[in-house]
Amino acid sequence: MSIDTKRTGLELRSLVKSSGELELSLVRTVIPTPAPDEVVVRIEASPINPSDIGLLFGAADMSTAQASGSADHPVVTASIPERFLKSMAGRLDQSMPVGNEGAGVVVEAGVSGAAQALLGKTVAVIGGAMYAQYRCIKVDQCLLLPVGTSPAEGASCFVNPLTALGMVETMRREGHKAIVHTAAASNLGQMLNKICIKDEIALVNIVRKPEQEGILRSLGAKYVCNTASSTFMADLTAALIATGATVAFDATGGGKLAGQILTCMEAALNKSAKEYSRYGSTTHKQVYIYGGLDTSPTEFNRSFGMAWGIGGWLLFPFLQRIGAEAAQSLKQRVVRELKTTFASTYSKEISLAQALQMSEIAEYGKRATGTKYLINPALGQTA
Repeated sequence: MSIDTKRTGLELRSLVKSSGELELSLVRTVIPTPAPDEVVVRIEASPINPSDIGLLFGAADMSTAQASGSADHPVVTASIPERFLKSMAGRLDQSMPVGNEGAGVVVEAGVSGAAQALLGKTVAVIGGAMYAQYRCIKVDQCLLLPVGTSPAEGASCFVNPLTALGMVETMRREGHKAIVHTAAASNLGQMLNKICIKDEIALVNIVRKPEQEGILRSLGAKYVCNTASSTFMADLTAALIATGATVAFDATGGGKLAGQILTCMEAALNKSAKEYSRYGSTTHKQVYIYGGLDTSPTEFNRSFGMAWGIGGWLLFPFLQRIGAEAAQSLKQRVVRELKTTFASTYSKEISLAQALQMSEIAEYGKRATGTKYLINPALGQTA
């Protein structure tokens, strides 16, 4: 199967203008001829993850968004507050493709044996620019999916599964014995619960709504703390005493939650302390911020001794640190458990054009639990 090199495909682009305006549109691009170690994938499924929304919208105020263009080629514009424009300096006036991961069928392959072996196969892919009808990409950025696996089932093979596995691997490598996770009822959070239950790792889940607690309890989660409860701090401390968790992964980023976690970790450790120290517990307590659901400043009161850390955690730098062999081992576990531990659910499947409809933007832009969208670039468009 071969693609005419003069053929084009549609791609969703995000442009931040130096004038302070965000522009989202569909751009027609040439489908390149693959190099020897590359393949062309017809993308049929790509999830909208929070990290994708960050690139898609930038620092724009989406309450100012306006639609124009046609039904097949919509254009969405929105204003970027002047105080946030400096943070966008690195991408000003650059039309940027969006979409971290996806899945589809290999329709053209380079001459190498590895590339030819994927021809006609369904693969998951990582590397950006996945909100497109076709993606030319290197073979080593493809993951061959088991026979009978649909692109929709394999679309979320990378970001959430490998992030969840990366959290567990970080815990092990740094000598912790249990984990705390915030925004824990998310698609990623549910995967993390399944991993921890299967691997017999204690996990403390932090949520903000009773229905989110119900989701996790139904999966078998033992420790679930609700930030909206008047007893949240006491509940969290009790869970930390029971589990001994000293590492947390925080998806919210802003606000007081990271500091509250460290405070409760210190309180839990002091329960078993044999003597008082004015410097606090000598056990290191770590919070990794890996998301930005709360865009306000991170606030904390230093009520947790001196052995602590707050830092950032990102998937791809982590995979680079552990090396190709260890990263491949994590990927193979995802393949083995794709339809169980790492199964993803979506609230809606939409086309590229629908992704730029105001009603859909308002829904997936919430980044709320239970509103995970799947883009299928093959829907409603012709190449």
